Amino acid sequence: MVLNELGARINTALQALSREAVIDERAVDALLREICGALLESDVNVRLVHTLRQNVKKRVDLDELAASSNKRKVVQSAVFDELCRLVDPGVQPWKPQRGKQNVVMFVGLQGSGKTTSCTKLAAYYKRKGLKVGLVCADTFRAGAFDQLKQNASRAHIPYYGSYTEPDPVRIAVDGVAQFRASKFDLIIVDTSGRHKQEAELFAEMEQIAAAIKPHNTIFVMDGTIGQAADAQARAFKQSADIGSIIITKMDGHAKGGGAISAVAATGSPIEFIGTGEHIHDLDAFSARSFVSKMLGLGDIGGLVETVKDMQLEKNEDMMKNLAKGVFTLKDMRDQLQSILKMGPLSKIMGMVPGMSPEMMQGFDADESTRRLRSYMCVFDSMTEAELNSDGKPFENESRLRRVARGSGVRPVEIQALLHQHRQFGQLVKKMGGPKGMLGKMNPAMMQQMAKNPAAAANPANMLKQMGGMGGMQKMIQQMGGMSGVQNMMKQMMGGGGGGGGMQEMMAQMMGGGGGGMQNMMAQMMGGRR
Repeated sequence: MVLNELGARINTALQALSREAVIDERAVDALLREICGALLESDVNVRLVHTLRQNVKKRVDLDELAASSNKRKVVQSAVFDELCRLVDPGVQPWKPQRGKQNVVMFVGLQGSGKTTSCTKLAAYYKRKGLKVGLVCADTFRAGAFDQLKQNASRAHIPYYGSYTEPDPVRIAVDGVAQFRASKFDLIIVDTSGRHKQEAELFAEMEQIAAAIKPHNTIFVMDGTIGQAADAQARAFKQSADIGSIIITKMDGHAKGGGAISAVAATGSPIEFIGTGEHIHDLDAFSARSFVSKMLGLGDIGGLVETVKDMQLEKNEDMMKNLAKGVFTLKDMRDQLQSILKMGPLSKIMGMVPGMSPEMMQGFDADESTRRLRSYMCVFDSMTEAELNSDGKPFENESRLRRVARGSGVRPVEIQALLHQHRQFGQLVKKMGGPKGMLGKMNPAMMQQMAKNPAAAANPANMLKQMGGMGGMQKMIQQMGGMSGVQNMMKQMMGGGGGGGGMQEMMAQMMGGGGGGMQNMMAQMMGGRR
């Protein structure tokens, strides 16, 4: 999770305010003193911190607040909004337009992660269905083209570059022309890393921009740069028409506030943040989601967007089974495959409301991913009849031993997998069938689900047919209330004995049914805020 230490300190300060018997000037000053100190230690520009303090003080006029008003809520809301303003200049980031050929140029400091970010962005829009190409116009750094070529090949993205052409402007022009001729939707041009004191490289950047006329210039800022971010961002802004910012290396770095200060320096919006080295470690940026995630409140919007990219609504068999209250081993396999495609598990968990850094301690994402992949081998070793069952065929130990030999997994691990399957099967049974929540939908809706599962999976329709928020509250009560839901999440984090249980729950609760269930997760867990 990004800026763990900063988020934890701000959270602690807000909790201390909640314990105050009386919310007066002294309590508010103590809160702001702690928050401002945390921001300064994270290298947020001192001018921005001062502005935040003043704005909160203006909004929280205790003398003007009515005696019946919830002063704690007013203060907390003001702090949250001002934290959002730190990273939101009020400008919408540029987005590529479908049906047009879009050109994007990357600029930034040497070593900021620019070339890696180019590939991540290309992969991001490829998942959105765009035809994307990469151009390496970095002739200054040795090995730059090799790095881009290697990254692009792993992500299966077309690329262009040259080992012999020394002119980066010529490479950029030729690469863009080649991808334009092939009708590519998005063309990303990587340029040399440069420092504000390198006048020649800055002139080169201007020449490339004039030659290819990019629709957007993305400034890549190293999240570890600290207070130097402000001066560097201003220098780039003067030489290039920066349209948006990508902040890299934000995976838990305590000093990431300096890069956030670049937003104020350029007046350009943050478009993405890089949170790791893997191809999926690039998160679309939203100010409110970023602050919410930093404070341990999760990011339901990002979570739903990630699930939406997987196009889970195409799994019509799953919707039909859900309506009947049936959850087969094949359904479980399909959902686990979807979870693996969503990216690192630590990233997904960081989006879940209530998953604080304390709860994440001891969670080994790499080990959980390894176990998840081993489960795929287990499913691959089953027959079609076994996959379409509820797991009862494996009460026969000879079948269990056969699958264990075929998958290279110990029988005890398969038994743990079957145990998790039974748990989620019981949940599905409560929801489906004539007596379940789905069974209480009107007949027209049920017929629609049978004929067109993808259309029926619309979250708004699903919530409406379940009786709105009242129906959701009943389901929460059946699961033991909000504390029951969060305890279930915490228990699953521990692996449930055999491990991997959390992933199954995430797949079933968020992805199952192609959208309806993900909306349930948003409603059940989102009530925390």
